Amino acid sequence: MRISLCLTVLALAAAARAQAATPYPSMAPVDRYMIADRKAEIALARTAAPPSISAEARVLVLGRRGYETAVKGSNGFVCLVARSWTGNFDDPEFWNPKIRAPNCFNPPAADSVLPRLLMRTEWALAGLSKARMIAMNAAIIAARHARAPEADSFSFMLSRQGYLGDQVGGPWLPHVMFFVPHGHAVAWGAGLEASPVEGQEGHPGAPTVLFIPVRRWSDGSPAPPT
Repeated sequence: MRISLCLTVLALAAAARAQAATPYPSMAPVDRYMIADRKAEIALARTAAPPSISAEARVLVLGRRGYETAVKGSNGFVCLVARSWTGNFDDPEFWNPKIRAPNCFNPPAADSVLPRLLMRTEWALAGLSKARMIAMNAAIIAARHARAPEADSFSFMLSRQGYLGDQVGGPWLPHVMFFVPHGHAVAWGAGLEASPVEGQEGHPGAPTVLFIPVRRWSDGSPAPPT
């Protein structure tokens, strides 16, 4: 209980600071997060990975209550377009309705990491405040119900068509994200000078996400210099 309370207080304080400095202090109307054309959302989701992978992947699209399966797939990968609320709670763009982040999870990540994203989405669409999400997330961690990433969990984010935030103003760089248990960033040399691996530890109980930029977008075109 003490751990849960501490995590909640710290997260709420960080979220309050972010909210005071953001043009997106609360959730926008749900329609602004939706993509009206279902086929367009499927196509955008598939740009997350090379066609050799995404063409046979399961594809999810955002519905009024959460993500729904639009294409069943056959290779175990799962592609979708993530929205702003899947970011860190202290991200000033947590409620930015413009964010579109094509992402394609490999089978281990689809089993162990993706459920968190789907749950967060259901919370947002149910109208939960960020403060309520933080409290619920802390309770899950304190109760040790948070599942660690399976070995070899990663996802592709190779789309040229995404919008990852106002600071970036577009898709950032094509990259692969590896999901590892908390405390493992140092073993990857993440964030060190001249290291190709970006990322740092999140809060205890959450998976650590490591970003590795790669040379080409999913359509085969060259990436800009890192």
